[in-house]
Amino acid sequence: MLVKIRYPQATDRLVLRCETDWDADLQPVESSAEYAIFDVPFAATTLAMKPCLYRGGALSWARGSNYVLSAWESDPEIWPYFFDSEKGHVTDILRFERNERKHAVRVYLPPGYAENHLRRYPVLYMQDGKNLFFPEEAFGGTEWQVDETMDRLDQMNAVRKVIVVGIAPQDRMVDYTLPGYADYGRFVVEVIKPAIDKTFRTRIGPGDTVAMGSSLGGLVSLFLAWQHPDIFGGAACLSSTFSFQNNLFERIAREPKPPIRLYLDSGWPRDNFDHTNAMRDLLVSRGFTLGHDLLQFSFPDGVHNEDSWAGRIHMPFQFFFGRAWAAQRSRQDHEDPQ
Repeated sequence: MLVKIRYPQATDRLVLRCETDWDADLQPVESSAEYAIFDVPFAATTLAMKPCLYRGGALSWARGSNYVLSAWESDPEIWPYFFDSEKGHVTDILRFERNERKHAVRVYLPPGYAENHLRRYPVLYMQDGKNLFFPEEAFGGTEWQVDETMDRLDQMNAVRKVIVVGIAPQDRMVDYTLPGYADYGRFVVEVIKPAIDKTFRTRIGPGDTVAMGSSLGGLVSLFLAWQHPDIFGGAACLSSTFSFQNNLFERIAREPKPPIRLYLDSGWPRDNFDHTNAMRDLLVSRGFTLGHDLLQFSFPDGVHNEDSWAGRIHMPFQFFFGRAWAAQRSRQDHEDPQ
């Protein structure tokens, strides 16, 4: 199998080492200043490997866990880093303003972002940004541990690396409901996203752009994807307040199905359980397929708070950015294009 390693080499030299012999250098069959291609002998269902870099005669192994190549991958690419921290970085607060609207934003940048400048990243736009990264900022002192969870999933080889944009609302009861969510959505689409795409190395298409939130934040995330499918290719909606001050049920029932993917969940017995199931049923009736472009879970004894959401955010992260999910969707789209 051919594996492409993308890294700015300059005068350095990339080699690959595999679990078949961790002491032997596999040499590239093709290389340039920005990549090296390796013909990897692959006779099993998985194979652990690590890019290595020769710099000035010294050998450096790629940071992080081994990359595990799987038989279902086609044209695999690896973007290693050798010197950066294995933990992602959360930026200082960025402030965006237009007319009377103001929003504070923090951005999570994954491990290796600063070192390997060849890579561009999908982007997850999350609501209630103060609750995502730091307990001293979060409601009740409990944060979602977004950065820690993303780092852990990366170490597991479970997901692609992702940039996360946490947007703090100006007034969540207005920004996340009808009619205010239309103005909030325009601000995200016209002000925040263009600035993020200009400042950071993002992948800008809807297939690489997802909205996510909980409670009213889940409600507005579904609105963002439904209203702007050319911008947001998906939405994750946790414990979403679909029963409160919105027109999504009516719109979804009458409007054409957009090319988006959706994740829904709720706790039980309360935590918006019945309305989440009703939204699932409506989406299925409008052409969404469970397990393909719609995923829905119910969590016994799940409650409506940050701690409960923090414990399950890995599921939508894997649905939208998981390596295995991406390969499955690619096969399904090829076999049965919509």
